[in-house]
Amino acid sequence: MTYSYAIYLECSDCRKQYSVHQIHTFCPDCRAALLTQYDLTAARQHVDREALRARPRGMWRWHDFLPVHDPRNVVTLGEGDTAILSLPRLGASLGLSRLFIKDESSNPTGSFKARGLSAAISKARELGIQKVIIPTAGNAGGALAAYAARAGLRAYILMPNDTPRANIEESRMAGAEVNLIDGLISEAAGMAGEKARAEGWFDVSTFKEPYRLEGKKIMGYEIAEFFGYHLPDVIVYPTGGGTGLVGIWKAVQELACLGWLESEKRPRLVAVQAEGCAPIPKAFHAGAEFCDFWINAQTRASGLRVPKSFADRLILSAIRESCGTAIAVSDEAIFAAQRELARQEGIFAAPEGTATLAGLKELVRQKWLDPDETILLLNTALGLKYLDQLDEY
Repeated sequence: MTYSYAIYLECSDCRKQYSVHQIHTFCPDCRAALLTQYDLTAARQHVDREALRARPRGMWRWHDFLPVHDPRNVVTLGEGDTAILSLPRLGASLGLSRLFIKDESSNPTGSFKARGLSAAISKARELGIQKVIIPTAGNAGGALAAYAARAGLRAYILMPNDTPRANIEESRMAGAEVNLIDGLISEAAGMAGEKARAEGWFDVSTFKEPYRLEGKKIMGYEIAEFFGYHLPDVIVYPTGGGTGLVGIWKAVQELACLGWLESEKRPRLVAVQAEGCAPIPKAFHAGAEFCDFWINAQTRASGLRVPKSFADRLILSAIRESCGTAIAVSDEAIFAAQRELARQEGIFAAPEGTATLAGLKELVRQKWLDPDETILLLNTALGLKYLDQLDEY
């Protein structure tokens, strides 16, 4: 039986095709992200969406739509199938009748980064890669370290020196070599690229390899399944590098091609960033196709401190294709929302996750939402990992 229907990689710009059985990063001609393409016609004939419910729980029960062809190469710590919870008290306070949150904090290493790194490290093992490098604002580093350890690979991590301590220590605990730098993730990315080229490390930076996107994409499959393949009206997503937002939109498109969706409705995607680092809202509202580099990026929500995503064009395209929007919120609003979510609903979310609640409040004020729409927030990580950031607010 076919384990994966992945057939080739395709440049998101020029559409040139590359082999999924060889090592690739991004398109060398366009410097654009590569997207994994699947034989969805064959999958539609042979994969029963209801049968997937009977498989062992976790992200890899969707292996047909993940890039690993030999199940022996799968590196898993039990990621995926995170809870989607209703938020009745918060919903009532905002006048919203169908408000939900997908809580990614129960993933291994406490964040949604586990999904992308499980997929990337699994494919790296399948391709014979022995050492991996990543620049990170925190959670991706911890996830890389854990999955690399599980796979027996060497891991090198570059982090800004103000990264939350939990991220630093979990990376070291798993045996990764951690280099703390003076600068932002953009500087770390430059250093990672140089070291990768000079010393033969494989760079798993956001969108600079094809497979982290595929792991994040499965959030979209899980969302569709939870809602009976009737998608939410609105999905509010905290956007740093943007892998999850692009991945969810990729999942929506694949599900439509599979014929699994029960209606023509598609979710409107909302990208939320911090006011101190908001290249996506600025570009979106200016009608731009790409983002400018955000000078002097500042926010205590470290995962949102990304001055320019490598795949900014894909992020903006997904928002526009979905008839969504982009919004920036203050750090004060983010941390106030963190307290409110915990006190109203018992969920101690990461500040990146509660940025979605802060953004939702602004959308309610703007009357951008219908009170009876189904609205889904994404919490990306466990709030306990950010204890050293709470004193300021």
